[in-house]
Amino acid sequence: MPHALTLSQLNGLVSLVFQDEFSETYWVIAEISEAHGSSNGHFYMELMEMNEHRQILAKARATIWANTAVALQAKFQRATGQHIGAGLKVLLQVRLNFHEVYGYSLNIQDIDPAYTLGDQAQRRQQILEQLTEDGVIDLNKELPLPCPLRRIAVVSSATAAGYGDFSHQLKHSGYAFQTKLFPATMQGEQTEQSVVAALHAVYAEMEQWDAVVIIRGGGATSDLNSFDSYLLATTVAQFPLPVFTGIGHERDETIIDAVANRRFKTPTAVAAFLIEYQQKLEASLQNLEERLHHVVTMRLHQEQTLLEQVARRYQRFGHSYTVRERERILRLSSLLERHVLSALQTQGQQLSLLPLRLRQGVKRQFERTWQQLSLCEKSIAMASPERILRMGYSITTHKGKAVTTASQLKAGDRLIHRFADGEASSIVE
Repeated sequence: MPHALTLSQLNGLVSLVFQDEFSETYWVIAEISEAHGSSNGHFYMELMEMNEHRQILAKARATIWANTAVALQAKFQRATGQHIGAGLKVLLQVRLNFHEVYGYSLNIQDIDPAYTLGDQAQRRQQILEQLTEDGVIDLNKELPLPCPLRRIAVVSSATAAGYGDFSHQLKHSGYAFQTKLFPATMQGEQTEQSVVAALHAVYAEMEQWDAVVIIRGGGATSDLNSFDSYLLATTVAQFPLPVFTGIGHERDETIIDAVANRRFKTPTAVAAFLIEYQQKLEASLQNLEERLHHVVTMRLHQEQTLLEQVARRYQRFGHSYTVRERERILRLSSLLERHVLSALQTQGQQLSLLPLRLRQGVKRQFERTWQQLSLCEKSIAMASPERILRMGYSITTHKGKAVTTASQLKAGDRLIHRFADGEASSIVE
C-alpha cells in the first residue's frame, strides 16, 4: 500500500509552499462581484476577472481584516466618494494565503483609488464615444422646449425627499403645473431597468406630456454609477420629449446628464427652472399684450383718420352721384313703361286666340276618347261569359264556386254545369 497523506497534511504542505513561494505582496486588477462586512469588523469580498464577452476567467475570495478595513474604506471613500462595493473595478495590493480549512484566498493590504476613478472615467468616455458614433448623443438636446411647459412626467421614487421637494415647489409656485409620478428605483442594481421601464411608460402616453423630469435627491455618490449606463443613456438621448435631470449631486455629472436636454444639480433646481420658464413666458405674454395694445391703438387712430377723409370725399361727391342716379332711374322708368305696354299688347293678342285653340283642342280630345271607349266596349263584349258559352264552353261549379282543377273534387260531389241555354247537374264517381 503506497504512503498516503491526510487531507489536512496535504493542505498543510500547500500552506508551507505558499508561505515560502508567495511571501511578497502583489498588485492585482479585479472586479468586485460581492462585498459585505461582518459584525467583527472584517470585510469579505469575491473578486473576479471577465473577458470582453463578460465570461468569467478567474475568481478568488478576498478579505480585509478589521485592523485595516476602516482605514482602507475611508481612504477609498475620500478619493472616490464611494464605498468599496460590488460592481467596482479595483487595483488591490494582496498577499496570497492558503488555509487548511478555508483554502485559497487573498488578504488585501492596500487599494489604489486612482485606478478605480480612471476605470470609471474610461468607461464613461467609452459610452460617450459610442453614443457619438451612434449619432444620438445630441438628439434630446436639440429638441425645442414646448410653450407653455407645464405638463411634467416625473420619473422618481415615490419616497424620495427630492421628489417631495420638487412637487412642493411646483405646487406653491402659483402656476397650474400638471405632474404625474412614474415610479422607479433610483439606487441599486435595479435602477437602470427600472428607469428605462418608467420612460417606456411615459412614451406610451407621450401626447399628454410636455417634458420628462428624472430626479432622485441626495444619496451616496456610488449610487450614481447606475446612471452611467449605455442603455439608459441611449433611451434618454432618443426620447421624443425633452428630458431634464436633477439627481442631486453638484460635483458629478453622469452619462444621462450629458445626453439630457437640460441638466440641473438638484430636483429643486429643476423645479426652479420650470417656474422661471413660466415666469419668462408670462412676462413675454405681458410684453406682447402691451405691444399689441399699442399697435392696435395706433392702427385705430390711423383708420379713424382715413375714415374721416373718406367720409369728406363721399360727402363732396354724394350729391352729384345722387343727381346722376335719379336721372338714370327716370330714363329706365320710361323705358320700362314702354316695354311693359308693348308686352301687354302682345299678350292680349295671344289671349284672344286662346278660346278658338281651346275649343279645337277639346273637340279633338273628345274624339280620341270616344274611339278608345268604343274599342274597350268591343273588347269587353268579345270576352263576356255569354259569348264564351255560346261558343260551346260550359262553367262547372261546386257549392257555388267555380271548379278549375280536378284536384278540388272528390267522389260524391254534386256538380252544376252551366250552358248558354240552361244548366245540368252531375255526380262525381
